[in-house]
Amino acid sequence: MVDSETIVALSSGPGRAGVAVIRISGKQVRFALETISGAVPQPRHASYRALRDDAGEMIDRGLVLYFPAPDSFTGEDVAEFQVHGSRAVLARLLSVLTRLPQTRLAEPGEFTRRAFEAGKLDLAAVEGLADLIDSETEWQRKQALRQMEGALGDVVRDWRLRLISAMALLEADLDFSDEGDVADGLVTQCLAETSVVQDTMRQALGSFAAGERVREGFVVVLAGAPNAGKSSLLNALARRDVAIVSPIPGTTRDTLEVRLDLGGLPVILIDTAGLRDSDDPIEAEGVRRARRKAEQADLILRLTAPDSVPEQISDPVREVAVATKADLIAPASAGALAVSAVTGQGLAALIAEIADRLGKTAGEPALVTRERQRIAISDALAALDRAAGLSVDHPELIAEEFRIAVRSLGRLIGAVDVEDVLDTLFSGFCIGK
Repeated sequence: MVDSETIVALSSGPGRAGVAVIRISGKQVRFALETISGAVPQPRHASYRALRDDAGEMIDRGLVLYFPAPDSFTGEDVAEFQVHGSRAVLARLLSVLTRLPQTRLAEPGEFTRRAFEAGKLDLAAVEGLADLIDSETEWQRKQALRQMEGALGDVVRDWRLRLISAMALLEADLDFSDEGDVADGLVTQCLAETSVVQDTMRQALGSFAAGERVREGFVVVLAGAPNAGKSSLLNALARRDVAIVSPIPGTTRDTLEVRLDLGGLPVILIDTAGLRDSDDPIEAEGVRRARRKAEQADLILRLTAPDSVPEQISDPVREVAVATKADLIAPASAGALAVSAVTGQGLAALIAEIADRLGKTAGEPALVTRERQRIAISDALAALDRAAGLSVDHPELIAEEFRIAVRSLGRLIGAVDVEDVLDTLFSGFCIGK
């Protein structure tokens, strides 16, 4: 990134809309405002202006906002033009803006990258912002918002400060152990104080599985005998024809996945082949895949039709008994949720049951949600565990393990050496963010 360049992009969604937002950031913002809208508006106050090109011809009328540095999203001068969302208006306004000196179209994620480099966001908060933009369900929104607001970054900074303070004790023991005003037992004191950090790190890592599931989606598998109504139930829950439904047993031979929002939770609902012995090698492979998906699932819906043997529940916490085709005959399975894909009977109760089961697994919004974060904390914790196992007679070795831990935590929030992470992360943002 060239800091002297001013960047501009459409920050709202592309395509025709009632209102669109164009954002500009950099040293040429004031010049752009004076050139296009006639004057720089009062900071943080919307001003209704006529927007004109370099020949004085009006492009559109809209709201103009100005956010002076350093109190802006990027830390630079920032302006927004809120105009009519016409493709012609947007194309003309972007063309005029990019013809200004040292002004160009922004790369994906470049506004957020400038915010990060200006210290407005740490790397964990940037990841939270990316997740918030991509969030599709209420649980994902809550978790991403907590990350973006700095929940993880604040905790990690506290860990680092505690470890740096402990390192100061170690350095005092190493460099000034022969001085009269340096107390004995500093290494032991240092290790005792950092044990609290180790405990909170372990607690944070314990939230990772649930946090990752909320980001990626909980896996719910429909399992049962052929013609148990799995594909029909999938279509009913998805509210569209996703799977082929046929009275012929064995229609579904491979796994079929669909992403849904069930009770505010992100769910990957998987239709599988009917569980039975088959001489057909293709169907047999489908059954094998179905069993494997069931083993990996967060929740299994065991479907039983009125004319089939009830599915056995081996894990009451992870499995739900569902009696299908309830519009034809009352379910014979006691305790099973009766549903009908035809009439919709019992679907609301089933969705509520799925949300309740998975909600207990998710718990509160997780602190650690990405594999990169988990690895950084795990590396730091491993270093502290190694330090705790060393003899207090070797403070230089303990100090080195502490340096490793501090550096690992620094990489998590972007305080040190994260260039390899930045390019990948910011390239995943949309242009204009």
